[in-house]
Amino acid sequence: MTSKRPQRVGDLIREIICEMLLRDLSDPRLESVTITEVEVTADLKLATVYFSAMGNPSREEASLHGLQSASGYIRKKLGKELILRHVPELQYKVDQSFEYGSKIDRLIRTLQEEKSGNSEENR
Repeated sequence: MTSKRPQRVGDLIREIICEMLLRDLSDPRLESVTITEVEVTADLKLATVYFSAMGNPSREEASLHGLQSASGYIRKKLGKELILRHVPELQYKVDQSFEYGSKIDRLIRTLQEEKSGNSEENR
């Protein structure tokens, strides 16, 4: 049986970090950052924080550096908020799902446009 605890801890970490982005962290590199998901290992020692920074890839890179530089402060705050023996190490990754979803959406639209163009030609 798999434990739901890592998922619950990940959800709680996501909520705390989102709240920190809104209220505590004033780094301009983190202005457009959205935390999309937090995956925590089964032993609760590592948390992978997925984020999205709307804009170009250089903005994502700057946001990644901003999160990494604030990592110590974030872990300290997590230590106060979470009731855990050890605060998980934080690892940050850019969430590519939005990019992938928009790519699929564009492909579907072009296929639909081609299909409607072909059906009009056959009339």
